[in-house]
Amino acid sequence: MQPYIEEVTDDLDALSFESTSTTTGSETSTWAPSSGDPRRDAILRHQSALRLEDFHFLRRLGSGDIGSVYLVELKCTVGCVFAAKVMDKEELESRNKEGRAGIERGILELLDHPFLPSLYATLDSPRWSVLLTEFCPGGDLHVLRQRQPDMRFHEAAVRFYASEVVVALEYLHMMGIVYRDLKPENVLVRSDGHIMLTDFDLSLKCNSSKPIAQIVSHHSTPTSNATSYYPPANSSCMLPNCIVPAVPCFQSKRKRRRRPGHRRVFEIVAEPIDARSMSFVGTHEYLAPEIVLGEGHGNAVDWWTLGIFIFELLYGVTPFKGMDHELTLANIVARPLEFPKEPRVASPTKDLITQLLIKDPAKRMGSMMGATTIKRHPLFDGVNWALLRCVPPPFLPRPVAYRNIVAGDDCPDASIEYY
Repeated sequence: MQPYIEEVTDDLDALSFESTSTTTGSETSTWAPSSGDPRRDAILRHQSALRLEDFHFLRRLGSGDIGSVYLVELKCTVGCVFAAKVMDKEELESRNKEGRAGIERGILELLDHPFLPSLYATLDSPRWSVLLTEFCPGGDLHVLRQRQPDMRFHEAAVRFYASEVVVALEYLHMMGIVYRDLKPENVLVRSDGHIMLTDFDLSLKCNSSKPIAQIVSHHSTPTSNATSYYPPANSSCMLPNCIVPAVPCFQSKRKRRRRPGHRRVFEIVAEPIDARSMSFVGTHEYLAPEIVLGEGHGNAVDWWTLGIFIFELLYGVTPFKGMDHELTLANIVARPLEFPKEPRVASPTKDLITQLLIKDPAKRMGSMMGATTIKRHPLFDGVNWALLRCVPPPFLPRPVAYRNIVAGDDCPDASIEYY
């Protein structure tokens, strides 16, 4: 048995020994993310309240600021695995991190979106607090990027991942949540190749400032190669519940006359423009200028991080990285954006990055109209936003034999890749 497996085993012995209570005292809190989910069905079939002893802890997947994540399997099942984020309550209290843990749990309980985590259950014991979410066998985009030629993605792959991130951020903002921690390490790849954002302990939940919904109209010109919003009859792809289709214009016949080939499209925009925070949070290379300057920040920081995210996937580096943290922060505030000569990147892609990385948050793309303006950018021409889950991904994770992960024979270096 390898040393890191022995360390995990010691941790799990402690976990199992002390697990005596659950979220509500006698029962585990569970949610139903979607119908037909085998993980949800397995939990619902469990005859008694879930406890930590009901899971095989297979291995440690990674660790963060407020807890460690383990790959776990529900006993009496075959391959029903979860990612379990385990947090030490005493440590959280001693480091004054209880609030962050509570924010993450509260946000996960709200989410219901194909590119965001499903919280299947929470488990509490006197010492440990555990969140059960989906396990993503494809690892994260940071590791996946390092495996690419020259450690960067092709533009088509970047467009795929960026489009799904945009939709995920749009949903979060509609829920009054500013993510604040977008980076490749926090974008996981599911078994079907699509993405899932993770880590919400740095997020800002706007409890006292609800997003103001706006109805925005614009003209749309159909093109000959436009694809339908609905899948063919024999397709297994389901429309996401969270996507609001275009609303037709209900007016009198006399006022409904339009130029041939044009139609008016109405969209609902909800951006938490009133959300404000003075916290200095995030990853140094991804921090927005307003965070560095301590001026207070809001929803616009997520669109800045989207620009850094796209830049890094394309070029393999972030645009403002300095020799140390201090220089990095100085570059973010003062240095103009420059693009490397290689690889050659199309003009629309550079234009989107440039508009997202405007240092003045009031002028930054997305700061007022959110994802609506970003989705109309030429980089995303032809993207069928309602059917993103039907688009073939650029990378499909190989099937994982979960029991082999424990032995470490097939995946000796998987400790940081499977998260």
